[in-house]
Amino acid sequence: MTRKSLSLTLFAVLIVVVGMTPLAASAGSALPGDAQGVRQDGPTATPEDPVWLAFSAARDALEERIGQDLTFVRSWTYEETEWIGGIDDCVTLPEGEEPRQIYFGWRFVIAPLYSSAQYEVRTSFNYQLVTICDEVTVSETAAPAPAANADPNLPAPVAGSAVSGGFEVGGQITGFYARTREAMNAARMKWAKMQLQVGMDGSGFIAEAHSYGYKILFSVLGDPSQVMSPAYHDAYANYVAGLAAAGADAIEIWNEMNIDREWPAGQINGANYVPLLAKAYNAIKTANPNTLVITGALAPTGFFGAAGCTDQGCNDDVYTQQMASAGAGQYADCIGVHYNEGIVSPRQSSGDPRDSYPTRYFGTMLNRAIGPFGGKQACVTEIGYLSPEGYGTLPGGFAWAAETSIAEQATWLAEAAVQAASSGRVRLMIVFNVDFQVWTSDPQAGYAIIRADGSCPACTALAGVLQ
Repeated sequence: MTRKSLSLTLFAVLIVVVGMTPLAASAGSALPGDAQGVRQDGPTATPEDPVWLAFSAARDALEERIGQDLTFVRSWTYEETEWIGGIDDCVTLPEGEEPRQIYFGWRFVIAPLYSSAQYEVRTSFNYQLVTICDEVTVSETAAPAPAANADPNLPAPVAGSAVSGGFEVGGQITGFYARTREAMNAARMKWAKMQLQVGMDGSGFIAEAHSYGYKILFSVLGDPSQVMSPAYHDAYANYVAGLAAAGADAIEIWNEMNIDREWPAGQINGANYVPLLAKAYNAIKTANPNTLVITGALAPTGFFGAAGCTDQGCNDDVYTQQMASAGAGQYADCIGVHYNEGIVSPRQSSGDPRDSYPTRYFGTMLNRAIGPFGGKQACVTEIGYLSPEGYGTLPGGFAWAAETSIAEQATWLAEAAVQAASSGRVRLMIVFNVDFQVWTSDPQAGYAIIRADGSCPACTALAGVLQ
């Protein structure tokens, strides 16, 4: 296939999201146009290789900019990276032009064959966005945040990680009912998520999930009035260890602990969460090193203003920084993330009619949640799009979703799966939800992908990308 014909096929390539593995930083050959000249651990000149497609887009843009044929180059390197200020933070933008809010992608450094110059070119993971930097920058891959405020009494983390494996999708369910399983299978989901309170027997759910071929994730809630007690930490850790020993595939440690509904008022701080996480992590890994341990996902919010925290809670970005600084990253396989307030495509980073707060957009919410943890992957334990279609008028507190259609819900969930997988930063994405039927002041049925009439357009949309 010629370079020209390859370029013409870029928009026809279907991204296969399950099992996609991010490639490590690597040097390329001096002959990137020749498939035989590419290193074995580098991209191959085929339309199936996402790095090759990104390199082709970067090279084409650079050829146009500098007016040189780059079929042969002196050298080139690439790496998967994070840009703290976004993909455009290496260029001087024209007055009035806003930087694009894309924070993860490929960074190429290309040296033309007959020149001493070098050029840095950045692309999004789907290679549709390209930036040519004003000059070559140093690698900006974020380092893990130092545990500057870690409690010296925290235990050493038990060795063992369960992060291996490709990107997968699942759904939160009320039970393994026939119609629920039918929807999950139609959507090609591999995981089921359920919430448990400390003390509930989860062994039956584990056996049931495995009998139907699903992996199971438990989000484990406890008693907020006791959670600051070290003795309660022991009780919680013993409980989740029992779930792990029984075969739980993943366990999320608490839920939305940055608000006073889930954690005692006046004690809400990421550093206060880490001792519980540390005990739970070590207990789980001792019982079953293959169980994935996920930090409790936070409530995305800016409600607590410029100060970031009050007695009643903390903005999620402030709480995340507190967690990271207190050493949470060493006690987790991945970082829990919630995203359930979207009313625009997950491909967008602007245009929400409410405002431009970062939690409105999937990409910026993801960056906000995992940025302080460096290379840690995200486990999106809730992602949902609320649609009132088929149910009626939304309660006042949810009126922001009044215009979201079932068709948009389906399309956006599929787009989010592609965005998450191609980012290389997401291990797991759990759709909230599959089969809830509650339509009250908390309209959970509006998030369900099984709609009021029994149809499931999102199942078809997800199946279309989960190949």
